Parts: sequence; structure tokens; C-alpha cells
Amino acid sequence: MRVLVVSDTRLLQEALKELLGRLAGVCAVGISSLQQAPGRAVELHPDIVLFDATRVGNLGYARALADQAPNAKVVAFGVAETDSEIVTLAAAGIAGFVRDDAGAEDVVGVLKSAMRDELLCSPRAAATLCHQVAVLSRDGHVDRQADDAVPILSKRELEVGDLIDRGLSNKEIARHLGIEVTTVKNHVHNIFDKLKVHRRGQAAAHLRAARRRTAARV
Repeated sequence: MRVLVVSDTRLLQEALKELLGRLAGVCAVGISSLQQAPGRAVELHPDIVLFDATRVGNLGYARALADQAPNAKVVAFGVAETDSEIVTLAAAGIAGFVRDDAGAEDVVGVLKSAMRDELLCSPRAAATLCHQVAVLSRDGHVDRQADDAVPILSKRELEVGDLIDRGLSNKEIARHLGIEVTTVKNHVHNIFDKLKVHRRGQAAAHLRAARRRTAARV
């Protein structure tokens, strides 16, 4: 994957470019300041814009980068993962974030997840996002579904739910889908939260019932 490193700190730019250059499957195509990032993204055609969120105020650039580099996925690094940061980044439309305590392998995991349109995050971050959606729903900003409908699950969550129904463990699901076990755990957590259940059997039963209702209406 082609990555453009964006930071106003030259040392961070060069250090990250060198680090990414040593990682398998990653090509650091260039470095840029925040101000020059949109132009550099047009010039270099990166798959991912990895931008510095460590400085106060830099989160405000997230939406601008997402809007001005529509053909690239925007990933923030140096995120403390506070509730306010998570919500701000999600609202800006970023594809992922790297925590401020992450190591090199964690960075690769986040970038690969972003390329698969998956958000690699902690269960706490996932819960924060779900809570925010619930708040927006109560305030009337998100359309409510019919009483008998399944809460909106992503395509990947539906795949994980189907494999749960088939009795696969998290490790087996990870191998089957070619993703990390931690990613599977995040999907399972999200499924449980959306379906308001606490056990795998309950989630599987809920999804089977929903499929039967859907089939009956067709």
C-alpha cells in the first residue's frame, strides 16, 4: 500500500517514512506538511494519508484531508483515544487511527484494516462510537428502524455473525476471513452491542430469526 506521511514536525515525517519503508507491504511515497497535504495527495496518489494528530488543533484537519483527498483513506496517528477524539475523528470521516502507544506492527494492522474498510479499534472505542450513534438516534438525527428489523450490521459483521452461527471460534473466524483475531473480537463486540445480547448463541439466534422474517416478507 502507498502511504503519504503528513506532519508539521520534520523529525516525525522522516522517522515515520523510514519506519514504514522497513515494513512489508508498505511503501512510503512521500512526506508533507498539513498545509501541503492535499496537493501532495493529488500528486502522489497514495492509498492512505497518515497524518499527525499529536498536536493540539490537528484534529481539525481531519475533515479537510478527508474532503480534499477523496481517493485516499485518511488515518490519524498519535491518538490518545479519548471519547472526544474518537467522536471527532469518526465525524470527520477518517478510515482509522493509530493510538499514541502503538508499536510498528500495530501501525501495519491499522493500515491494512483501513484498506479493507474495517476499523481496528479497542472495544472501548467501539462502545464510544455505538453510544454516540444511540445519542444521535434519540435526538432524532438517525432514522429508527422497524421494531422487528435487525440493527444495521456492516457486511463484515454479517459475515462474522454467520460464522458464529456455524459454531466457529474467534481464531477460526479470523483464519476463515483472513483477518486478525483482535479485529474479529471487535466485530463480535459490535454485534453483541447492536443486538443487545451477551452470548454468541443469542446473537446467532437473533440473526437466524431476522433472516426468517426477511425471507417471509420476500
